[in-house]
Amino acid sequence: MEGEPTLRLRIFNLNCWAIRYLSKRRQQRVRLIGDTLRQEGFDLVLLQEVWSEQDYDELKVKLAGSYPFSHYFRSGVIGSGLCVFSRFPILDTFLYQYSLNGYPYMLQHGDWFCGKSVGSRAGVRAPLLSLSLQLHAEYCRDKDAYLPHRLVQAWELAQFIRHTSKAADVVLLGGDLNMHPEDVGIRLLRGWTGLQDAFADAMHFEGCKNGCTLVPDNCFTDKSELLSFPLGIRIDYILYKAISSFTVKCEELKTTTGRAPGTDIPFSDHEAVMATLHIQRQGQPAGATLGTADPALADVVTEARAEVGAGLRAARRQRYSSGRMAVLALLLLLLQAAAALATLAGLGAEQPFPKLSFCLLAFLALGVLVLATGLHLFHTMEVKMLHGTEDQMWMVLRALQERP
Repeated sequence: MEGEPTLRLRIFNLNCWAIRYLSKRRQQRVRLIGDTLRQEGFDLVLLQEVWSEQDYDELKVKLAGSYPFSHYFRSGVIGSGLCVFSRFPILDTFLYQYSLNGYPYMLQHGDWFCGKSVGSRAGVRAPLLSLSLQLHAEYCRDKDAYLPHRLVQAWELAQFIRHTSKAADVVLLGGDLNMHPEDVGIRLLRGWTGLQDAFADAMHFEGCKNGCTLVPDNCFTDKSELLSFPLGIRIDYILYKAISSFTVKCEELKTTTGRAPGTDIPFSDHEAVMATLHIQRQGQPAGATLGTADPALADVVTEARAEVGAGLRAARRQRYSSGRMAVLALLLLLLQAAAALATLAGLGAEQPFPKLSFCLLAFLALGVLVLATGLHLFHTMEVKMLHGTEDQMWMVLRALQERP
């Protein structure tokens, strides 16, 4: 009702970079994160890249007094790395795993194995739908082979928000989107859902210049990623949206600046993002719905669809190459099998090379056949997912163009 007290919501968002055995000073940093969260007393904490459930369990025990409600989202082979801690009861949780998550044979990147996802929780205040997420990493901006996958993830995230937020009054999204603010994926997500950027709308900001969350002053940051961006880049966000009779304003936004407050080391290779939001009920429903289109949305969807189409063509080429390799390996196996049968039947001459070499060649051909078949099936699924997203974007684009 009009005049109802404002709900002041303090949010903490961080990509923790807590990879077991690989991340530098992981245990020390996880303890530091827990100590800081316990002292600061945020209302809602959204964490990414907490890859070890043992780390989550330790945080849960340490934060039980300040954040009695928490949840860890399990996904993929090694887990989603997503978890939330809340002062308010968590009524429901749901995990959506993106249909495309990179390539299983890119072992050095590992995005496919963790099963990048978006985790949602429903709370009792407002009611509030909060989302913690991470999209596929970029790795190389000049030759970004994962851009189509990241756009598919951004599109699926936007659709996920549209279809799961109908019962909510406020949507809150925090996470590592692995995209710059001007990138097509961010513009697509914000344009299609109507989410507001806390950094852009904050009445007061304190932290790294331009709100950057990967900065050269952080000793854990890979400096090679920042060669073209001397001030740093902003890829971690807090986004929000009021749905019905509520309004949301960002009073204050802060980031850490290379080191955790009061210490000589950072929380992570990413900077933490901390926002203070004011949520208030109005007298009449605002009438706003998710998906309110701005004038440039059709252009954004067109650009995104073009990038997805380019990825689709690349996926088709990869499917053809792997299929051709599988056929060649199968023909080699059949040829070897025919030669072996002829020798056993006494119809052929003595084997042209030793049995050991013959067996090794057969095992090699079999291995190539299995690998190539697996890749062909994977790229077939990739083609279907990219084609499906392209079709969805085309329908949306047509509806936007026909709209008065």
